[in-house]
Amino acid sequence: MFEQTASLFPELQKDLISYTKGVLPVQRIKALIEAGHVCSEHPISEDQIQPSSIDLRLGAVAYRVRASFLTGKHAPVEKKIESLQMHQIDLTKAAVLEKGCVYIVPLMEELRLPPKISGKANPKSTTGRLDVFTRLISDYGMEFERVEAGYKGKLYVEIVPRTFSILVREGTKLNQMRFVKGVGPPPNDSKLDKLDKAETLVYLSNDLPQDPLISEGIRISIDLEGRHGSEIIGYKAKQHAPLIDLSQVNHYDPLEFWEPITRPKAKSLVLNPDDFYILISKEKLRIPPDYAAEMVAYDPSVGEFRIHYAGFFDPGFGYGDNDIKGTPAVLEVRSHEVPFLLEDGQVVGRLIYEKLLEQPEKIYGVGIGSSYQCQGLSLSKQFKR
Repeated sequence: MFEQTASLFPELQKDLISYTKGVLPVQRIKALIEAGHVCSEHPISEDQIQPSSIDLRLGAVAYRVRASFLTGKHAPVEKKIESLQMHQIDLTKAAVLEKGCVYIVPLMEELRLPPKISGKANPKSTTGRLDVFTRLISDYGMEFERVEAGYKGKLYVEIVPRTFSILVREGTKLNQMRFVKGVGPPPNDSKLDKLDKAETLVYLSNDLPQDPLISEGIRISIDLEGRHGSEIIGYKAKQHAPLIDLSQVNHYDPLEFWEPITRPKAKSLVLNPDDFYILISKEKLRIPPDYAAEMVAYDPSVGEFRIHYAGFFDPGFGYGDNDIKGTPAVLEVRSHEVPFLLEDGQVVGRLIYEKLLEQPEKIYGVGIGSSYQCQGLSLSKQFKR
């Protein structure tokens, strides 16, 4: 079963077996830029550089293509675009990317990586919460979302709006990249247990420490009870909603786009395979400043559904200056081919902690404009709170 799944989603296989020796923090990313290893004709701005990643920007043109693709080791991306493109879209002015369609967009940023530095990309949190499926593609790439050490060339992003049509423009930031040095062994659960004892990685909703379930990372479970007396435990996206302009913040009425899900009496929820859900974890999570973390997007052992978007968690998430008692993870969930019964407290994924090469000069939080540091059950920033 897993071998079949991994062959359909080749980018997921390494999520389960390969880990890095060290994630580059913000100051190391700046050094890569200054040395020309990350470059662009358009100056890279300070607000693109996060504590352990860099936001990538859409270029001036989008290509509507007939199908998703990987180039393989014998072809550049532009060659594939030539054979699959249906038409071009000018992104120097605002343009609509329609749901259900596949687009390829060259990014502003290019790479000239050193031999021991590789890259890994992921949708930004806001992108995932809007069910906009993105995957990084590189020339002669054998898998999505990863760039081999020493890669020199252009970057492209595949964009598939799944639920909402979106309005984007040149410079819109949909995905992000981490840089990693070397390859190390899988995470050590005993070391993670020691880190938890030193830092307290998981809290309950009442701000009391919780002993985490540690098994190849911290296991994350779903909350269908609601928090602080709220009757709302999640949201289901409406099928025929208006267009969303990604440049708008705190703008749209959530009820035009989402159906609130009230607390079920049976503490369970049947996922419809045609629907997209925003739910929340029971655990309130903390990422110490010298660590980064990533949610594994798919684990065939937990059922016929998927946490739809893997997520990067920056240093300081749910931590701040050690004065925050954790932050829950917002989970974007889809069922697979069949309806699936999800129950309160069910394990839905795992959070992998990775050591940074050194502590970053800035950490996740409101001080750097982070959108979701103290989030509860939060939709994307385009919607009114």
